[in-house]
Amino acid sequence: MDDVYTLHRGSAPLLISLPHDGHAIPEALAARMTPDACRAPDTDWHVSRLYAFARELGASILGPRYSRYVVDLNRPPDDTSLYPGQNTTGLCPAVRFCGEPVYRDGQGPTPDEVRERVERYWRPYHDALRAELDRLHSTHGRAVLWEGHSIKGSELPFLFDGRLPDLNLGTADGASCSPALQARLESALEGQSSYDWVINGRFKGGYITRHYGDPARSIEAVQLEISQRVYMDEATFAYDERLAAPAQAVIRTLLDACLEPAR
Repeated sequence: MDDVYTLHRGSAPLLISLPHDGHAIPEALAARMTPDACRAPDTDWHVSRLYAFARELGASILGPRYSRYVVDLNRPPDDTSLYPGQNTTGLCPAVRFCGEPVYRDGQGPTPDEVRERVERYWRPYHDALRAELDRLHSTHGRAVLWEGHSIKGSELPFLFDGRLPDLNLGTADGASCSPALQARLESALEGQSSYDWVINGRFKGGYITRHYGDPARSIEAVQLEISQRVYMDEATFAYDERLAAPAQAVIRTLLDACLEPAR
């Protein structure tokens, strides 16, 4: 299933998962979507480029080919809401982050189609994720799963009130990683002054963080949601090297904090 995802296997006890980096949409599916949705505006644009330096740290990196509009890899396969009572998008999203529809009238996926997408796209990614986590844990006796995300629009009334901070760290309210790791990450964020940040704010970690984080077994999971204004032009989707370089420096400090006990 190498057409569904790519996996770089590293040597350190760190796996970086980028489940919303993909932006491919099958032609037959795109024909059923609105013109605006076909641009895949809710993609976590360029996160694979933003995290490319992590190979130097020995990290494994897993990323998909296809857009979250095909299937959202960071949602549970039964589509249970991650944020009950709040607006969100689902396993096969029908609405965009702005609240506008993904599909033309009457063109949304059927339940059978959703199940087929889970088998075709969702399950292979998660099988690869679990296998790589197991490999790293077996080799090192520990593993950290880092969920790399980004989001366009610091103000999205459909999803949250007010302005989203630059850096949004999620540990499922402390359940997905050890207190020691969360403290090191918080210290790293406090040690920089370029970006505002929050831990376990609007984004506490999605399905992957919550499902795979098992600190009692020395498998820790952390999600970082970055506002895209930090490293790119949100209007054109263009990567901005000048903006990205200092953001990468902060991310490197955070990843170093994840690897600290192994050094």
